Amino acid sequence: MRQTNYQLFDFLDFDTDLNGGDRLWRACPPTHIEEKSGDIFITIPFQKQNNSNEITPDNSAPRKSYQLRLRAYGEKILRVSVVFDGQISETSEMLEMAESLKVTPLTFEKTENEWLIKDSQGNKKAVVDFRQPETDWWSDLQPAPQETIDIRFYADGKKEVRLSAYDMFSPARHDAFALAYVEKDGKANRATFSVHANPDECFMGTGERFAKMDLSGKTLQMRNQDGQGVNNRRTYKNIPFYISTEMYGLFLHTTSFAKFSLADHSTRSAQVMVEDTVLDTFLIGGDTPEEILFGYRQLTGFPSMPPLWSFGVWMSRMTYFSADEVNEICDRMRKEKYPCDVIHLDTGWFETDWLCEWKFNKERFPDPEKFIRNLRDNGYKVSLWQLPYIAYTAEQYKEASENNYISKSEKKIQGASNFSVQDYAGTIDFTYDKATEWYKGLLKNLLDMGVVCIKADFGEDIHLDAEYHSMSPDKLHNIYPLLYQKAAYEITKEVTGDGIIWARSAWAGAQRYPLHWGGDSACSWDGLAGSLKGGLHFGLSGFGFWSHDVPGFHSVPNFMNSIIPDDIYVRWTQFGVFSSHIRYHGSHKREPWHYPQIASVIKDWWNLRYRLIPYILEQSEKATHTGYPVLRAMWMHHTQDKTVRHIDDQYYFGSDMLVAPVMNPENRRDIYLPEGKWINFFTGEVFEGNQWLKDVVVPLEEMPVFVKYGAEIPVYPFNVDSTDDMDMEKVVRVTFDQDYSFDKIKKY
Repeated sequence: MRQTNYQLFDFLDFDTDLNGGDRLWRACPPTHIEEKSGDIFITIPFQKQNNSNEITPDNSAPRKSYQLRLRAYGEKILRVSVVFDGQISETSEMLEMAESLKVTPLTFEKTENEWLIKDSQGNKKAVVDFRQPETDWWSDLQPAPQETIDIRFYADGKKEVRLSAYDMFSPARHDAFALAYVEKDGKANRATFSVHANPDECFMGTGERFAKMDLSGKTLQMRNQDGQGVNNRRTYKNIPFYISTEMYGLFLHTTSFAKFSLADHSTRSAQVMVEDTVLDTFLIGGDTPEEILFGYRQLTGFPSMPPLWSFGVWMSRMTYFSADEVNEICDRMRKEKYPCDVIHLDTGWFETDWLCEWKFNKERFPDPEKFIRNLRDNGYKVSLWQLPYIAYTAEQYKEASENNYISKSEKKIQGASNFSVQDYAGTIDFTYDKATEWYKGLLKNLLDMGVVCIKADFGEDIHLDAEYHSMSPDKLHNIYPLLYQKAAYEITKEVTGDGIIWARSAWAGAQRYPLHWGGDSACSWDGLAGSLKGGLHFGLSGFGFWSHDVPGFHSVPNFMNSIIPDDIYVRWTQFGVFSSHIRYHGSHKREPWHYPQIASVIKDWWNLRYRLIPYILEQSEKATHTGYPVLRAMWMHHTQDKTVRHIDDQYYFGSDMLVAPVMNPENRRDIYLPEGKWINFFTGEVFEGNQWLKDVVVPLEEMPVFVKYGAEIPVYPFNVDSTDDMDMEKVVRVTFDQDYSFDKIKKY
């Protein structure tokens, strides 16, 4: 449909001919308030509107009333819910509330002009305002505005988040609605609300968004898709949560398809529309972004700590096809002293490439247990690819179909990164406990052999025309990655003791099951820049750990066969070293000796990665019990510096390191140093912050990395083949002061 630039059509999805059976109902001033068991219930009447883009009341229809519920959790979280049909999900797979997060009772007081809602400590939590705008009558050219609802929320008792009561040009021309719902053919179908946005307010998060740091001016679809790269609107990981520079977060608790319009359809409002009959929203306050993200994790769960070996180098490509090929590569890495911990087998370990049957090819991998054991003895862990769809030709198809372990569908799963010729008969149904256990059994056979990690690929798309055990497909679609990854994570931890997967898709709550990577990026400067943008927003969406394919997934312009330039390989390696996890993967040769002009440079960076693992472990541990991710947008540490709101090509790596990847073939870039005193990690040069370093020349073997002056960084003082060789009793701490030099990192 062509854009009309009218909110009713472009955001609320009304048919432009107004003949799709939709009718709008708008909230009016509340009529009643009461307290029940510490919750506040506010009765709100809704007025039907005439079937027109001119928003006028249909006074022939009686009003319908619904209750808005307010519930406080702790001191900084306010849950705002209204049900138009159905019921609120008090628990869900998305929620994993911290034991410390308790419901705080609310009370209310009535005055002539307002209802004041407070918590048990006397903190203001909401105000329902009945005062009318002041007028000085001059003309009746336009009628007075319709009745509306004016509620202000104070999640942390201080900062106001208010509904957009009057976002309009004239009484009949609206750009946002404070609170409304849409009936389709006489039944509640979808709902919307909007909160006021300030002119200089910025928005971030919403998942792995391949966009500028400030998302204001964008309307975002909360619907997972195969991203097919990292330079478009599509994304594998939509998270219905945003964080505002006004210091609040908004989490839409739903699995339904939804939209966020962040100062886009109206620059005065941040709007939410959900294809559901329940609006269930958590407002999260805090004085810092970390506090807000901590509150979000208190609701949806904290990341668990990945194992030590996962922080080493992972080597992969699409794909290795035999045990001999893998052994040759692994032996060469050891012989030539490239440190590495994980060898990943992508689609080629099956009997037929891409035909996922969870079994090794007997000819090319004749003794998988011995193969895995020998690799482990050589310091390598084995990771395996698979996906959650059953093909018609798969060995498991009959069993899965007859036992209803998969959905029933006549259509094929779509997605341009499905490079197989397989027709997928159904999606494994993780809403059915027996199907989940069956799937876990398939993985257990592999984990019992010694495999340590499952690549939980895909999951963004399911059969939407099919039936599932206990959810409708439109409600299951977004949360499917969470159910899928939870199953893979649980069986992996049960068998191996290590909680880890390698996953591409995500929804709210999936941060509990690390780790996630950035999908199918192009081996280009655009792909590198887009990957970092996605990682920054992902870290502002509750996730602690995130990685990406080094040096990009697919070649350009020839998808499988274009040669990767040396400088992209090096620059992406540098970015990988300063990411929570580093994995080489893609459609072309990835092993460094295929790039002989830069192979020695790559080895140096890999050795540096292992030197930094103690610091990465320290920062990763912090990510499991705070609101911090490992890779952080600069705004998390400099909220008063408006410059950093718009910087998406630099980031904090943990609390003490500032990283500015070079993402162009010119070997130069501008670098912004925020407030503070900084030491160049490689040269030891000291800089005062709050300045731009313009057009800095950065030779290919170097990278701009700065450390906070006075910081102590734990490092491992020796080169190793893998993390198996690391004795953490030998870790040393290097102080970054006037006596620092890079020799202290590399001298051992």
